[in-house]
Amino acid sequence: MTEELSVLEKASLLSGKNTWQSRDLPHKGVRSVFFSDGPHGVRKQVGSSDHLGLNASEPATCFPTAATIANSWNPQLGEEIGVALGVEAASLEIDVLLGPGLNIKRSPLGGRNFEYFSEDPYLSGKLAAGYVRGIQSTGVAATPKHFAVNSQETRRMASDSVVDERTLREIYLTGFEIAVREGHPRALMSSYNLVNGSYANENEHLLTEILRQEWGFDGLVVTDWGGGNDPVAGAAAGSSIEMPAPGLESVRLIAAAVANGTLSQADLDARSSEVLALARVSRPSITQFDAHEHNELARRAAEQSMVLLRNEGALLPLRPGTKVALIGDMAQTPRYQGAGSSVVNPTMLVSARETIGETGLELVGFSQGYQRNSPRRAELEDAAVALAGNADVAILFLGLDEVAESEGRDRDHLKIPAAQVSLLHAVAKVNSNVVVVLSAGSAVEMDWIDDTTALLHGYLSGQAGAQATWALITGAVSPSGKLAETYPLALVDTPTHGRFPALGRQSVYTEGPFVGYRFYDTAGKAVLFPFGFGLSYAEFSYSDLSVLDDGVRFTITNTSQVAGAEIAQLYVSRPESAVLRPVKELKGFTKVYLEPGESRTVEIAFDAYTWRHFDTQLNTWRVEAGAWQVMVGASSADIRLQATHQVAGEVMSPAADPVAERDAILATIAQVPAQASGTTGKQARIVLGRNDPLLDMRSAKSPLARLAFRVLDWRKSRSEAKGVPDLNVEFLYNMPFRAIAKMSGGAVNLEMVDAILEVVNGQTLRGLSHLIRGFFALRKADRATLNQLNDTTH
Repeated sequence: MTEELSVLEKASLLSGKNTWQSRDLPHKGVRSVFFSDGPHGVRKQVGSSDHLGLNASEPATCFPTAATIANSWNPQLGEEIGVALGVEAASLEIDVLLGPGLNIKRSPLGGRNFEYFSEDPYLSGKLAAGYVRGIQSTGVAATPKHFAVNSQETRRMASDSVVDERTLREIYLTGFEIAVREGHPRALMSSYNLVNGSYANENEHLLTEILRQEWGFDGLVVTDWGGGNDPVAGAAAGSSIEMPAPGLESVRLIAAAVANGTLSQADLDARSSEVLALARVSRPSITQFDAHEHNELARRAAEQSMVLLRNEGALLPLRPGTKVALIGDMAQTPRYQGAGSSVVNPTMLVSARETIGETGLELVGFSQGYQRNSPRRAELEDAAVALAGNADVAILFLGLDEVAESEGRDRDHLKIPAAQVSLLHAVAKVNSNVVVVLSAGSAVEMDWIDDTTALLHGYLSGQAGAQATWALITGAVSPSGKLAETYPLALVDTPTHGRFPALGRQSVYTEGPFVGYRFYDTAGKAVLFPFGFGLSYAEFSYSDLSVLDDGVRFTITNTSQVAGAEIAQLYVSRPESAVLRPVKELKGFTKVYLEPGESRTVEIAFDAYTWRHFDTQLNTWRVEAGAWQVMVGASSADIRLQATHQVAGEVMSPAADPVAERDAILATIAQVPAQASGTTGKQARIVLGRNDPLLDMRSAKSPLARLAFRVLDWRKSRSEAKGVPDLNVEFLYNMPFRAIAKMSGGAVNLEMVDAILEVVNGQTLRGLSHLIRGFFALRKADRATLNQLNDTTH
């Protein structure tokens, strides 16, 4: 079909016409493609559209977030959720669902960690592939995101992730590789950040050499919203479409580049064909979905994904008739999803307070205990303590508030609010049976854990999380979730402490491959809860390990009187390696449901990812021959079975001492650098450019620009103090100046951005003059381009 289109028409397909739709060509029979957010629920906005979730959206099922589902270790569950997401998207006439998200959790401070699966690429990739298969089984395209090395929200559109090639391949790309090879997504979203000096959306190494040529991806690559930089460079590198609506200037730039040879005709044809491939697909004939059926799936997903972290004296499950005091603001106003572009308008939502009557427990009473986003309030705490003293068990609903975890900002620390900790301490003094139900999308410090008898981590459990919580607390369902991320004892123990988030233009991945458990296990550092940890009401034993050429076989036995599911994990290690390696790496897993006393022989297959490492000198994947340690365990720290296995491959001689290399990296991690905050004291005046974020106006030469920053900073601080993040302000704070052109729907082009920068850099009159002239020149050029596109004679 591209042969029927002019260069200008093809160029017009490479950018959106509004917030959510690609540009159509009605006279050529090309329809718009409709995109929508949807990592854990469809967010199709009604009325005025925006990319941050500021305006209302259609009701949709709010499933547990990716961080929650990851604890299920169940790709089949992810596929079921994917089917439901696809059905709901299709019923709303959505063509492309923007998810799942599978960025690696480099640090627990990451503001969007709740949207991502794990610190481990293998687990992330397997879960993402399940979501992709499910979504696309309905005819809707899935869009794994954000590709790639997108680890922080701070300066997220202007930060350069500097990472060595081996770490890039093994840690930050492997999850995407699995999702692409096994899920076959029809779309993929590039990230905001630069990778080793080149914007991800203009990175030929990522988008063409690896994604398309090596992995065989043949779908559409879409920018993150406002993430385009140079449309010509993006198209040449392999980016198909720039969203949301950068205006007709982008169309003219691409057409001119083809005319002058800067962009090849072949690249233009390839990119426009990728957009047309989605536009040609007929929408599924799905007009509605069963909201109650999907709510039941959301409940079942939450039940499989919550993690029991502590259960002293087998306090849980609670027996019918147990007198309980229900305490905590989150028991009546649940924290069930994150904040930002993924926010879902749930089809239904109930709280723990509303549903406790269905449990058989005897409710002594409810007390709020604390106020969200507020210092300790003595009257609330005192009332809760009085109530707890009259109950057999006090159940406290605690966790991070909405400001703590949000798109657009990273966390400052790993603590839960001080008012909640004070409440817990006070309640524990009057009741020795304290159950904490925790709501948070990422790791938290728990120096308060000794005040608990039992701790159930619900993560962000979606719209049906309350029913799932009670099912686990009462024993209707045995907990089976296990952590998909390590919980450190304290922030200072993390491998990126002092370096995350990076406040300057570069974020240097000094830790290399030592992310998450790969760091803690290799460094021998104690943790609060290891990767893969989770308790059950059932107990399981492992036996009879056999290591075959194609995988491992072993037996799991439920040795208890309670039915339950166990997640067995396969790790491998090469103790005498010629190559730098962590002490162990996850290479497989399985979830097995067993009745009391039941035994089952299970198998975990080896695959293309089991033994490989990336050789940067030869630029290829290699397998080291020799004796490998194969381990099967209940967590990364609880290895139950192990054996030595001879692997066929290449005999390697070390180019350098891998042990010394490892120790040098660990020593560097231990040296915490001082990062200037950049927000206090007198700032040196600097000249700002297109790719500098608006927050750098604090150091601008123009007093007007510095005033604009102070207003922006004041609005940001005020919204955070209120406990309701202003997502528009958070986005603007880290947005580079070029995004003014990319997010204005074509009202501003890059030449006008340059004029604004002249004002910011102290040339006020000159800048205003250029801005006014640019405005009228842009309008004239747009009219001419529209006339050409609407001309049906060519």
